[in-house]
Amino acid sequence: MSDSKPEWAPRRRFLESSVAAGALLVLEPKTVFGTQANSAIELGIIGCGGRGNWIGAHFVEFTHTRIVALHDPFRDRLEATAAKFKVDRSRLYGGLDGYKDLLASRVDAVAIESPPYFHPEQAAAAVAAGKHVFLAKPVAVDVAGCKSVLETGERAKGKVSFLVDFQTRAQAAFQEAARRVHEGAIGAPVLGHVFYHTGRLRPQAPPGAPAEEARLRNWVFDKVLSGDIIVEQNIHVLDVANWYLRAHPLRAFGTGGRKARVDVGDCWDHFVVTYWYADDVRVDFSSAQFTKGFHDMCIRIYGTAGTVDSHYGGSVRITGDHPWPGVEKDDTFREGAIANVKNFIESIRTGRLLNNAADSVQSNLTAVLGRMAAYGERVVSWDEMLRSNEKLDAKLRL
Repeated sequence: MSDSKPEWAPRRRFLESSVAAGALLVLEPKTVFGTQANSAIELGIIGCGGRGNWIGAHFVEFTHTRIVALHDPFRDRLEATAAKFKVDRSRLYGGLDGYKDLLASRVDAVAIESPPYFHPEQAAAAVAAGKHVFLAKPVAVDVAGCKSVLETGERAKGKVSFLVDFQTRAQAAFQEAARRVHEGAIGAPVLGHVFYHTGRLRPQAPPGAPAEEARLRNWVFDKVLSGDIIVEQNIHVLDVANWYLRAHPLRAFGTGGRKARVDVGDCWDHFVVTYWYADDVRVDFSSAQFTKGFHDMCIRIYGTAGTVDSHYGGSVRITGDHPWPGVEKDDTFREGAIANVKNFIESIRTGRLLNNAADSVQSNLTAVLGRMAAYGERVVSWDEMLRSNEKLDAKLRL
């Protein structure tokens, strides 16, 4: 791709954007069936781990939604989630392919909270079945999966809502920060300082579990099932960097490794990546998933007239020639998820369908680009990454 200037002059993207300043693409209303407009939305959850239960509780508490069907590979998780949400045992679907039976049953929508490796296939099947899709990030673990989700998002348009759960974009503080940046509050962007430093996660597999079962229960530590920490977790801050800059990077160079957390899985525990955007804007990115005594998720862009300094779960502000005090603490994780849940259900009820697949894929590919550059310790361009059509194979034998 050419190095044309971005839109602190004109906008630059690898595909036509579906959003402006973080707002979702809202499609023309379609006919709203009486069951969706006047009674409880019937929701199926695909993936009954911690996130599935957490998101499911938000649907029940904050919207007029009934959880009526569940899928998970493991029976113990199905039973526990069914008890929590009072789901009939006849609507529990096990095994890796049980989601197909869930989609063939009566549900209006699905929340896909499974390991990211499965997202492209499950999302495509859900849209093909005519179900509204609430999808956890990341949308995929590789290039081929991202392309698949982009195609699925296009097929969803005008038919069903397709909402990827990026909490920052749902929050008023981040929306206002992005608007001000786009209107010139920091001048021309020069340099980005972006990082996601956090403590380690806990294994979920019980002691003595068979190897393949342990791998699937501990998917967040598995490079292929999760996409590694840069794709699975760090995507939150990379998404905001792209949002502020209204672009994706043109190339990246990276490094990293596995040194502090070596007892489970094969994911790296730290990454250091330099991203180059158009107009010679560079973003210094790093991540860690082992830290003790320090925890922060920061997206900071330095411009010729000021700085936007924002933190997932923390302060969001602009300093410099055009200061904006913003907020001292934004409850991004919880409130952003609740906002997305509410907006998703409202879109079904009103027929004003939502779709943020395009921007979600762009941010996902940004994380994949950084991983590819770091694994190879070399410069990788955006176009080279796309041409690779990288497809990971989990080789599961369950």
